[in-house]
Amino acid sequence: MYAIVEMQGQQFRAEAGQKLFIHRMETAEVGQKVEFDKVLLIENEGAITVGAPVVEGAKVVVEVLDNSVRGKKVLVFHKKRRKGYKKLNGHRQNFTQVEVKEIVNA
Repeated sequence: MYAIVEMQGQQFRAEAGQKLFIHRMETAEVGQKVEFDKVLLIENEGAITVGAPVVEGAKVVVEVLDNSVRGKKVLVFHKKRRKGYKKLNGHRQNFTQVEVKEIVNA
């Protein structure tokens, strides 16, 4: 059984027991259980339920494992040819690591 769920503005394929890195949740604490109810699709043993736009009564329950994970550094390089202009910026995104506990289908 899996579900396509929207968490923090991104869509993820979630299965029970799976660990995910989502955009940082400022208010979440380690060990806290969080419910996401924007479930777009549920697959249960070959039966697929597609929401319009969400599946009514369905939710995904996750547990926060770590709230201060930093992603890999992304380098952004700007250059204008023949002008001598070069600029290099780096960025590291903050993530929250969560584990999917259960998928509830009403």
